[in-house]
Amino acid sequence: MTKGILGRKLGMTQVFSPEGIVYPVTVIEAGPCVVLQKKNVDNDGYEAIQIGFEDKKERRSNKPELGHAKKANTAAKRYIREIREVNVGEFELGQELKADIFAEGEYVDVTATSKGKGFAGSIKRHGHSRGPMSHGSKYHRGIGSMAVIRTANRIPKGKKMPGHMGHETVTIQNLQIVKVDSERNVILVKGSVPGPKNGFVKIKSSVKK
Repeated sequence: MTKGILGRKLGMTQVFSPEGIVYPVTVIEAGPCVVLQKKNVDNDGYEAIQIGFEDKKERRSNKPELGHAKKANTAAKRYIREIREVNVGEFELGQELKADIFAEGEYVDVTATSKGKGFAGSIKRHGHSRGPMSHGSKYHRGIGSMAVIRTANRIPKGKKMPGHMGHETVTIQNLQIVKVDSERNVILVKGSVPGPKNGFVKIKSSVKK
C-alpha cells in the first residue's frame, strides 16, 4: 500500500556512502502530520486520508478550517493534502504521522510547487530556436509565426507563447531515501526536490518501483 507524509524542504547538502562515494541530498523536515479526515467509497467515491502539516494561527484561520480540525482534536493546518491508495482502516482521526513511516533505501515520489521565474519569453520558457543574429535580420528572439486559424481569425489553443514561467506543481519520481532521523523528523533524499527552501512538499511511495 501507498505511504505518504507532508513536510518542508530545508535545503541541500552532501553525504558519503560507506564506499566513499559522495551523494547530493535534499534535507526534508517530514512531519509530524495529523490525520484530519478519512474518505471512503460510500461517502466520497474513493478511499484516501487527508493529512495536515504545521499549525496555523487561530486568528488566521476561518471557522470552517477550525471546525474541520476540531473533529480531529487538533489545530488548523497550513498545508493539507490527500494520500490515496492507502488502507484507511489502519488510520484514526487525529493520528500523528512521523518521518519513521519511511525507511532507508525506499524510493519515493516528491511533489512540490517549483520556483517561480517570472515573465519569460518563448525561447527561455519553451526552448524555441532564435532567428539569425546577423545585421539586417530584424528577427532575433521573436515569438515567430502565430499559426492563425484563418477561418476563425484567432490563435489556436495551446500555442506556446511568452508568459509566467515556473510556479507549477512538479513531481520528481524515484528518489531514494538515504537516511531517516526519526528523533528530529528529518529525511535525507538523494538528488534535488522542486521548490525553494522552506517550501512545502508531499512525499509518497514511488508508483514506478
